[in-house]
Amino acid sequence: MNIYAISDLHLSFSSDKPMDIFGGNWEGHFEKIKSDWLATVKEDDVVLIAGDISWAMKLEDALVDLRALADLPGKKVFIRGNHDYWWNGITKLRDSAPNDSFFFLQTDAVRIENFVIVGSRGWTCPGSADYTEQDNKLYLREAERFRLAFADAEKLKQEGDRLIAMIHYPPFGLKNESTLFTELFESNGVEKAVFGHIHGAAYFPLKTWRGEVEYVLTSCDKVGFRLVKIY
Repeated sequence: MNIYAISDLHLSFSSDKPMDIFGGNWEGHFEKIKSDWLATVKEDDVVLIAGDISWAMKLEDALVDLRALADLPGKKVFIRGNHDYWWNGITKLRDSAPNDSFFFLQTDAVRIENFVIVGSRGWTCPGSADYTEQDNKLYLREAERFRLAFADAEKLKQEGDRLIAMIHYPPFGLKNESTLFTELFESNGVEKAVFGHIHGAAYFPLKTWRGEVEYVLTSCDKVGFRLVKIY
């Protein structure tokens, strides 16, 4: 089994929201991703999708976008991004999944073979530009969601299992400072963490090490609309 990752698909099959307004490289971006996916992923592989999946505002519209992924090979593990406004009510979402290859994480974890995967959206970290009191409340709330996810992971883990974290926002800033997210990842034994959210000309390293944890940026435009192999 191989594990791949990609994020920020920004699908909009149920609405007219072309991504090429953000640059010519976005033209036909899903077809690029799909082509690479079909050439790369086998049925027993896993693809981590770290948020900003669909531009839809309602679940029924987002399902149109999710169905575009339904026939692609592999198990798909999702977390919510800041633009996934349709993601409301995890039970309804899981009940609406197009097929049994879809896994949606929210304050919990999933075990697939000898990997345990935790995930949550995350938030802007302290020290970011224009950081507000409201940002701090959301930052603390997201850290608590990760604590709950790691508690669930602990129940699932078996001897020899490896731990992966998914977070939509970068879990630290360009100065690579410690945050509640990085502290939780390190203290719980995460090996690799994938994230997205960064686009265009905005600089952020594709891979970063903090302690024993490797952090991998997977925003689709940053990785050439190709899946990133994690394991």
